[in-house]
Amino acid sequence: MLRDISIVQQIGLAALAVATAVWAVGLVRVMRRERPEAQAWRAPQALRALPGQQGPPRAEAVELTADERAAFAGLVQQYGDGRP
Repeated sequence: MLRDISIVQQIGLAALAVATAVWAVGLVRVMRRERPEAQAWRAPQALRALPGQQGPPRAEAVELTADERAAFAGLVQQYGDGRP
């Protein structure tokens, strides 16, 4: 140990070194967790227990009347870029 400083100062220096190491490890872990590729890598692991989702057995379709088609075209013109 160092002979020029007291035992209390040596204990303080050791505690400061341990606190610095813990802070650095914590910072690295937080920074690694916040990376986008880490989230993409971790997501399938977290969802492993969920069953696979299946869509409907067939696509459903509803026939629109002429009035409904005209109303829809009006909405598209109103909220779209003006083309039907």
